[in-house]
Amino acid sequence: MLEYRDHRHNPEAWAQHLGIDPDAVRLYLDSEVIDLHTDSYIWKRVAGYRLEQHHRLKPWLKRWGAPFAGQVDFPRCLEAQMAGLVWDIPTHPLRRTAEKHGRLRENIAMILADLKRHSAQFEHVVSYADYRRARAAGKVASWISIQGGQALDHNLHDLARIPEVHRITLVHFTRSRIGASNFDKLHAHEGLSSFGKAFVERMVEFKMLVDLAHINRRGFFDALDVMPPDVPPIVTHTGVKGVYDIWRNIDDAQIRAVAERGGTIGAIYEANFLSQRRAGQSVVGIVDHLAHIIQIGGEDAASLGSDYDGLIRLPKDLPDITYQPRLVAEMSKRGWSETRIRKILGLNFLRVVQAVRPD
Repeated sequence: MLEYRDHRHNPEAWAQHLGIDPDAVRLYLDSEVIDLHTDSYIWKRVAGYRLEQHHRLKPWLKRWGAPFAGQVDFPRCLEAQMAGLVWDIPTHPLRRTAEKHGRLRENIAMILADLKRHSAQFEHVVSYADYRRARAAGKVASWISIQGGQALDHNLHDLARIPEVHRITLVHFTRSRIGASNFDKLHAHEGLSSFGKAFVERMVEFKMLVDLAHINRRGFFDALDVMPPDVPPIVTHTGVKGVYDIWRNIDDAQIRAVAERGGTIGAIYEANFLSQRRAGQSVVGIVDHLAHIIQIGGEDAASLGSDYDGLIRLPKDLPDITYQPRLVAEMSKRGWSETRIRKILGLNFLRVVQAVRPD
C-alpha cells in the first residue's frame, strides 16, 4: 500500500496549510474530484519518473510554479483525495507509421502495469459503471486516453484494438491525417480530412469520448458536424478567449457549441494561457476561465482539465495537485453554490461519461 497523508482525518490542518477556510476543504473532500487531463506518463517514459514515489517539490520550484514536471504522483493523488484521473498518452509527432501502434501498446501496458501493482488503491476504468465500482471499493478511478489521434491514423481498424482507452484527443501540436492543430497557422484553413471524419465516426461507434482540445477551429466544428447531436463532445484542457485571447484558447461560439450538445470543457492550469497579467496567472485566473465558460455555456459546461506534468508552468499558488482545494475556496468567495462547485469538480465530466459509455 502506498503511504500518504489522509487529510480526511484533520481537514482543519490542511486548510491551515493552504491558508483557506476549512469549509472549502470540507466541501472539496465531500466532492468527487476528477482531472480530465494528466500527462505524468510522459516523464515515466522519457526520464524514468516513478509515479509510486512521493516527489516533494523544492521551495524554489514552488516559487516558479513547478515548471514542466513533478506535479503529480500516486501518493499525491491519494493525498489530494482524487476520485479519478485521466492518464494521457501523448503521441510522438515524428514516429514512423509502422512503429506507432506497437509503441502505443507499450505505453498502455506501462500504465496498466502500474495500476495493477497498486490495485488496492487505483483501478483502471473505461465506463461510468466501472467508475462507480472503483469508487465503491475506495479506489482512484483511472482512465487511459490518447493525446493525438495520429497514433492510430494508419488504419481505422486499429480503433477496435484499444478497448483499454476511453478517449482520444483528435490532434495534438502537429498536423496529421486527421486534421490540423490550432498551433499550426499554416494550415488554419483546413478542417478535418475525409479520414478524420471517418475517424470520428468510428470513435462514436466504439463509444469513445471525442476530445476537441488542440484542434483548429474549422476542424473543431467539422468534428461536431460528424457527431450525432445526442453524443456530447469534450474539450479536456483549454483556456477561453473571452478571458485571454491567445491561440491556445477557444472562443465563445466553441463554448456554446459544446454546451448545446451536453458536453463539458476542462479549464487548463497553464499560467501562460490564463492571462498576460501576473495576477491572472493564479487560482483566481483559473476560476476566471471557469466563470466565463459558465457565463456562455452554463454551469454544466465547466470542469477541471489541469494538464499537470504536460510541460506547463503552474500558477505559483497551485504548485501541485495537493493545492486544489484553493480552487474551491476561490469559487466559494464568488458565492458559487455547492451544487455548481461539485459539478465543476467532477459531476459534469461523469455525466458525459455516463452518456457516452455507461457500461
